[in-house]
Amino acid sequence: MPEPPGDPRTPAPRRAAVLGLLAALLLIVLGLVLVRVLRDSGRLEDCELSGRTNCAPIDVPKADSS
Repeated sequence: MPEPPGDPRTPAPRRAAVLGLLAALLLIVLGLVLVRVLRDSGRLEDCELSGRTNCAPIDVPKADSS
């Protein structure tokens, strides 16, 4: 005997599509973050391999003279 179309036990196809879209967006965001981290790392390595000594300068706060 077939189940009625409004049966709550069957998953909604729209819910599956939304979950798939969210998963795809999450993968895109993680990919962009990974690209940014690798790009910054590559720039630092290129600077260091060129023989420079100030590739990643450290910001030191100025002391107050009060």
